[in-house]
Amino acid sequence: MKRRNFFKTGLLGASAALVANPYSAFANATTQSGTFKLNYAPHFGMFRSSASGGVLNELDFMHESGFRSMEDNGMKGRSVDEQKQIASKMEKHGMTMGVFVAHTIFWTEPNLTSGKQDWRDQFLKEIKESVEVAKRVNAKWMTVVPGHVDLRKDMGYQTANVIESLKQAAAILEPHGLTMVLEPLNFRDHPGLFLTKSAQAFEVCKAVNSPSCKILFDIYHQQIQEGNLIPNIDLSWDEIAYFQVGDNPGRKEPTTGEINYKNVFKHIHSKGFKGVVGMEHGNSMSGSKGEEAVIEAYRQSDSF
Repeated sequence: MKRRNFFKTGLLGASAALVANPYSAFANATTQSGTFKLNYAPHFGMFRSSASGGVLNELDFMHESGFRSMEDNGMKGRSVDEQKQIASKMEKHGMTMGVFVAHTIFWTEPNLTSGKQDWRDQFLKEIKESVEVAKRVNAKWMTVVPGHVDLRKDMGYQTANVIESLKQAAAILEPHGLTMVLEPLNFRDHPGLFLTKSAQAFEVCKAVNSPSCKILFDIYHQQIQEGNLIPNIDLSWDEIAYFQVGDNPGRKEPTTGEINYKNVFKHIHSKGFKGVVGMEHGNSMSGSKGEEAVIEAYRQSDSF
């Protein structure tokens, strides 16, 4: 039974279940075929209308809707108690923790590109702090964005400065089996940043030469920045540890823009990717209908 038909015909029959669990009947309509082929990870707020009452209820809803991972950019800013509660709920459901942002991102200042020791020290201090967060929430990956370009330095010097900072960060992460994933961002949404292209991220990761420094390939950003998605995924494959998703234009769920996500997902799956695909986008429609549309979009895009 499709979700839209369930809502038309199944509300009366589901009323008793809704009293016990206000979103289980909604979610069960999406899970008759089991989980997805790829490991998609929603974020908190994506299903707040269907699972009101806080993030733990959202985790229940995500799991019942077939999702087996969750990512939270703001995890580091949550209280220790809330982090532990989230980790406990995810462990109960057998869910994987996706990325969280590991450090302060400098959107307009050249922190890592400059080579200045005080900025490097701040970055490394925050990486050490993120190790403790990762342990607490059972995370394997954390997002790193090297910051703004230094307009007073040649790109070669900037690249060397970034690589040195990342080598030192990798030395902190390696003993714990953790991985920072470098995210190239597009010029339109984030003008002036150092890291923008998949080939550039690949070059940096090869230079750092550590299992703790890999690529977060955000398909939305790379569609805007360079296109040529599948060939660039193939060329960068050895260094990719994580994917994120958003359609273009609009940065909403798959099927709302120009990217053929069914084909991209099929390709990633065919290469044997077993990691997390983060759903880092908004909903094209508000309320529970918009949340239903998000789940249906992933069902469609995953049906290869």
